[in-house]
Amino acid sequence: MLNRSTNTNKQYFFSILFVILISFICFVFKDLIGYKVIAFILLVTVSFLAMFYRIIPTLIGAILSALIWNFFFIKPYFTFHIENTEDVLMFFMYFVIALINAVLTFKIRQIEHIANKKDAKLKSIKLYNTLLDSLSHELKTPISAIIGSTDALQNNKTINDNQKEKLLEEISIATLRLNNQVENLLNMSRLESGVVVPKMDWVDVKEIIYGAIRTLNTKLYSQKIIVNCSEDFPLFKLDYGLTEHIIYNLLNNAIIYTPEHSTILINLKNNGNILLIEILDEGKGFPKDEIDYVFDKFYRLKNSRPGGSGLGLSIVKGFVEAQNGEIALENRVEGGAKFTIKIETKMSKFNIVENE
Repeated sequence: MLNRSTNTNKQYFFSILFVILISFICFVFKDLIGYKVIAFILLVTVSFLAMFYRIIPTLIGAILSALIWNFFFIKPYFTFHIENTEDVLMFFMYFVIALINAVLTFKIRQIEHIANKKDAKLKSIKLYNTLLDSLSHELKTPISAIIGSTDALQNNKTINDNQKEKLLEEISIATLRLNNQVENLLNMSRLESGVVVPKMDWVDVKEIIYGAIRTLNTKLYSQKIIVNCSEDFPLFKLDYGLTEHIIYNLLNNAIIYTPEHSTILINLKNNGNILLIEILDEGKGFPKDEIDYVFDKFYRLKNSRPGGSGLGLSIVKGFVEAQNGEIALENRVEGGAKFTIKIETKMSKFNIVENE
């Protein structure tokens, strides 16, 4: 309540100050431009105030501009007395027009604000409907697999060891898939609520990369992942958990959309205090007209396979930006996609020395 009152007081002050400032400038040039042109300039000033301030400060500005125009610019100067009947009519017309102008401009701004809120609400509803439609499949599929496999293990006493192993593997895969979807939802919720506060600490980026690779289920992919990095690669101040999740999501995305037995390449580089992480694959790449949208929340490529919530890459972008970094996507000339992460942070000249 106090902040709102303080903000309103500031609006009163700046509204009055702005009108006085414009009036002073007009007064300096009054002999060149004439009092009728000055009336137009002051009306434009009132319109400008109405675009940004509340109605009361705007009306005060309108009334003040009318009084200043009368006192300083209509003969006889420095008096509120007007001798010419035409000037009297002009003054009252100006006074009425200034008030109407202030109110109408303010109302138009209110209507635009309401329209923008409605538009944003409709877009939000559309996005969340897209999410629910997607999750209805993404969550139902692994849950059904878990229930079906569990039921078979409990009720079918004649299954052999190989069948048991396959059923357990299906449960494991479905559980990982379900866990990944729930994590994406939780991470998106954290990003939207603004509670993602990175805990920056000295980390070995190579260790993060290999940790993300180990997290992937080797039974789900046949691609070969290669990491290129110098042995003396320095330490950087990063959030370990956020960075590992970034790498995991990008690798998981590459595994889903690239051919079996293809190669996924990870290049680690640095340019001074700037860390560069490149992830290159041998897939089909991204449609040129959709590259600008792939990091948008819930966005899925038009011809992508069924399933997926469209959250993975938007979370990647959010976690990169939380660490004051940026991420870019481009198609490779030789085929496939290339993600480039650039984070400017503190760098250590000393790396971890392993015991020989």
